[in-house]
Order: sequence, then structure tokens, then C-alpha cells
Amino acid sequence: MSAHYRPRDGFGRFVHEFEETAIAVILGLMTVITFINVVLRYGFNTGLIWGLEAVTFLFAWLVLFGVSYAVKVTAHLGVDAVINLFGHPIRKTLALLAGLICVIYAALLLKGAWDYWAPFAGLDATTGRWFPTGFAQSRDQAWYEVVDLPMPDWLRFIEPVMNEGEAYEKLPRFIPYAILPLGTALLLLRFLQACWRVWRDRQEALIVGHEAEDAVLEIKHMNAED
Repeated sequence: MSAHYRPRDGFGRFVHEFEETAIAVILGLMTVITFINVVLRYGFNTGLIWGLEAVTFLFAWLVLFGVSYAVKVTAHLGVDAVINLFGHPIRKTLALLAGLICVIYAALLLKGAWDYWAPFAGLDATTGRWFPTGFAQSRDQAWYEVVDLPMPDWLRFIEPVMNEGEAYEKLPRFIPYAILPLGTALLLLRFLQACWRVWRDRQEALIVGHEAEDAVLEIKHMNAED
């Protein structure tokens, strides 16, 4: 599968294209903001005060989107030297075992991400040390703002709900921090899907571990042509 992954149904194609578009837009915004800041700094001795913070948040969104996307297209790097010593049944078992461990890990990440983000959104964190056992009332932190990013006027409609009618001067933290539960939820979903594909023999592993071999073969093929 790897980078040639293509969903089979219309909804899957929509989600796939949405993720690729989101990643491309985030990369584009990071590039544009950084370029503008460099021009302003060295050309006009000024700059976007909020530029660094915006790029930092965008980079966090890019990483967490990218982690789940790489699971989906089997693009995470790994070592398969030991796995390749076995036949298909054992490789499949090892892949399912690895997938189960990844699912548990992603579930723990999702719980931690929700518990961190929820108070900033005026919601309750979960109880339980490892797995959610319910919800406990958390201190409302929805009034917390970022440091530099200004509050856009088109988001003012959230103030009566999230800030008791008080105006935000800066962007509330729960908006950029939302990628934490969103990204980890996507990661959990992608690991579950990967395990299902391994179970159905539509995928052999969770990783791509043969790109070095492919590179050697490509160079060998190029040398043969010369």
C-alpha cells in the first residue's frame, strides 16, 4: 500500500482528500507567514507580532495530522529485518500484535489529550488513571487566551457561550489546542483501520521498512541504463 493508498468508497475518498488538502493548506500558511515575516523583518525592520506563535500552532497541527495520515498510507518507517524471516501467518500475527499495542497507546494518548484540552473548552475531563471511567467537573478555563494571536471578529459569536459575554482580546486557547483530541482520535481510528486491513489481508504491516532496498534497486536500474 504505502503512498499509493486509495480509498474504495466515496466517503473514504472525501476524507482522504480533505486530509491531504488540510496538510497542504497548513504547509502553505506556514510558508507564507514565515516569508512575510522575513521580508518585514529584514526589509522594513518590523514584523508580525503573532507570526511565530501562528507558525508554532500550525506546525503542531501539521505534525498531528501527519502522524495519523502516515499510519493510513503506511508511511511510518520501521525495521522489518526480523519480521521478514517468517512466513505470512507469523508476519500477520506479529502485525496484529503490533497494531493492538498501537491501538492501546493511541487510546491512552486520546484520554490524556482530552483531559488536557477539555478545561480550556469549558468541558469536563475524564476520571480514571489509565482508561476513562466517567467525567469529573473541571475548572473552567475557557477564558484562557493565547499570547499574541488576535481574536478574529468572525469568531466573536462564541463569546457569549465560552466567555460569559466578555470579549476576547486574543484567540482562546481551546481553538488551537483542539488538534490534541482531534489528532489523537484520528490516530486511534487509523490504527483500528490498519488492524482491520491486516486482518483482511489487504495490508501486510503497519510500517514501510523497505525504502532503502527500493532506493538501491532504483540506483542499480539507473546505472544499468547508463
